[in-house]
Amino acid sequence: MHILITGGAGFIGHNLARLALGKGHEVRVIDDLSTGYADNIDALDVDFREASILDEDAVASAMKGVDSIVHLGALGSVPRSIEDPLRSHQANATGTLTVLDQARRADVNHVMCASSSSVYGMNPALPKGEREWTRPMSPYAVSKLATEQYALAFQQSYGFDSLAFRFFNVYGPGQRAGHVYAAVIPTWIDAMMKGEPVWVNGDGSNSRDFTYVETVCHVLLDASERRVSHPEPVNLAFGTNTSLLDLIEQLTALSGITPDVRHRDPRHGDVPHSMADNATLRSLFPDVTAVELEAGLEETLDWFRTLA
Repeated sequence: MHILITGGAGFIGHNLARLALGKGHEVRVIDDLSTGYADNIDALDVDFREASILDEDAVASAMKGVDSIVHLGALGSVPRSIEDPLRSHQANATGTLTVLDQARRADVNHVMCASSSSVYGMNPALPKGEREWTRPMSPYAVSKLATEQYALAFQQSYGFDSLAFRFFNVYGPGQRAGHVYAAVIPTWIDAMMKGEPVWVNGDGSNSRDFTYVETVCHVLLDASERRVSHPEPVNLAFGTNTSLLDLIEQLTALSGITPDVRHRDPRHGDVPHSMADNATLRSLFPDVTAVELEAGLEETLDWFRTLA
């Protein structure tokens, strides 16, 4: 089959592209490289279109001959959205609507969209089920709520087969450090290997449901191959709950490096705790096997060692 990946030069996107190619699928990528990297896909046999998902003509062209769309193109990061909320809205909400509308016009009616656990926001429930109330704490979270709701509304309005996945702190090989909006795991591994301070926002009690990128990509590809659809959002995580201090302990044990841990004020918009109820995911993807955090961190460390 022919799969279009928006944001396919990014962290999750290029991992998915590699997996899909390995299964014999054709892959097209559209990415403006604002957060992705051309060298992520240079060695992959993909049809690459360097363009923004806000460019209607470019998106329309990318739809031709496509069987399924995995829409990952977005501007991530809560802090980035607080600094520039309009840009996050345009990329994430308007960008999603552009992709969906052009898919409708091209009769490509199987689309998956990447939402985020951040939509739960101020809801303190653990684990967090898809029918729990949402209360976003940042412009990024609001834009992701719009992303998923547009995907689901297109089911009702146009008969789309769509899926809105809520990602929970995806990590793994290929996730880069070295920029101001980098995720916590690559940022800390990079700092540890360079002998630099490991900065913790707050007291370190914040917790996350870390999800290995390989697992995420297997779910996304399976959903494309089987044209899986669901009328409600789906948590893509496995019900783990690891505090930031526990994460530091695991990285210390696995790397053999004792980090220089320092604390600073909590960040605005950060959700205190995150843990998924994955009953819906399990019902739709009963064969999925999650990679344990220790094994995933070891693979991630090994990837960083290749960069040294």
